[in-house]
Amino acid sequence: MNFNLTLIAQGLVFFAFILVTVKFVWPPLLRVIETRQKTIADGLAAGEQGRKSLETSSRQAEQTIHDARNRAADILSQAEKRSAQMIDEARSAAKEEAGREKAAAKAEIDQERTRAREQLRDSVASLAIAGAEKILRREVDAKAHAQLLDDIKRQL
Repeated sequence: MNFNLTLIAQGLVFFAFILVTVKFVWPPLLRVIETRQKTIADGLAAGEQGRKSLETSSRQAEQTIHDARNRAADILSQAEKRSAQMIDEARSAAKEEAGREKAAAKAEIDQERTRAREQLRDSVASLAIAGAEKILRREVDAKAHAQLLDDIKRQL
């Protein structure tokens, strides 16, 4: 066996193998590799875009939460102001009602005092007449002496 011929034959077969590989196998492998690289690059770009979108969304969420807290604080302050206003209105309405009731009570007391004085005058006049009857030992006619009795009532 000739070592040189074997070596040359192996070199030719190897060269043919390289040519077949470069011509038929290598282009599809390169297309698959390029497709895979493009897919990976697209995935990385989408991931980066997703990260940026997440950051933007996080900032928007924080801003929305901040705005909502400010709005809630405004609503609470308005509610507190309204409640204080309602309390003041109720207080003033209660004072007005108390003043009206106090005036009505004073008027009623004055009427009762006037009625009591009238009743007391009538009672004193009746007692005076009864006393005068006993003193005089005879009956005093109320109709006949109406003018005299009215004068007595006025004096009392």
